[in-house]
Amino acid sequence: MNLGFGMMRLPVKSSPTDFDYSQLNQMVDEFLTAGFNYFDTSYVYHNGRSQIAVRKSLVERHPRESFLVATKFPTFKLIPEFEIESIFTSQLNDLGVDYIDYYLLHNLQNVYYDGIDGKGGIVKETHLFEHAQKWKAEGKIKHLGFSFHSSAKLLDRILTDHPETEFVQIALNPIDWDSEFVQAKECYEVIRRHGKQVVVMEPIKGGGLSQLPKDAER
Repeated sequence: MNLGFGMMRLPVKSSPTDFDYSQLNQMVDEFLTAGFNYFDTSYVYHNGRSQIAVRKSLVERHPRESFLVATKFPTFKLIPEFEIESIFTSQLNDLGVDYIDYYLLHNLQNVYYDGIDGKGGIVKETHLFEHAQKWKAEGKIKHLGFSFHSSAKLLDRILTDHPETEFVQIALNPIDWDSEFVQAKECYEVIRRHGKQVVVMEPIKGGGLSQLPKDAER
C-alpha cells in the first residue's frame, strides 16, 4: 500500500497560485523520507498551476526514479478533439517529465460518458480513451485509469467497454461506504470484480473524519 500526496490544497501566500515553496518543499521532502512516493495532481488544481508546483517542488529537486506522478485530463472542460493532444503535451511540459506514471480521465460520470441524450458524451465524441491508449503505446503514460464519482452500474459498464483501464480512483471512507450517491462499497466491489487496481481518494472525507466523536471512536 502506498500513501498518496494530494496536490489540490497546497500552502500558498497571497493567492491560490502564489505557492509557499519553502513549506511545500519541506512537505514533499518529509513525505519521500517517510518512504512514500505517489503524488496526485490535475490539469485544473490551483487554477491550472498545481502541475507546475509539482515540477518545482518535486521533479526539479528529486531523481525521476524516486517518485510516481499522477495527473488527470480535464474531461469536464469539454475540450474539442483537435485540442486534446496539445492539452496533454502541456501537461508533460508543466510537470517537466517525459512520461506520466498514472494518467486519469478526470471525473467520469453519466453526462460525460453517455451525454445528455444517452447517445454519447464528450468521452466518446472525442475518443479520449483512444488518445490515452496512443500515449501509452508511445511510452508517455505508464498506467491508464480514471477517477469516478457516479453509480456502480455506470462504472461496471465503463470497465466492460474499456478493459484497457488499469485502475480507478474512487472516494472511499466510512461515510461514503453505504452512501446512495457515492456508492463506495458497490463501486469498490465492481472494480475488484473486473480485476483492476483501486486508488482511494478522500479516505478521511476531506479532513472531516480526522476527529471522530467519542461515541464513534470504536
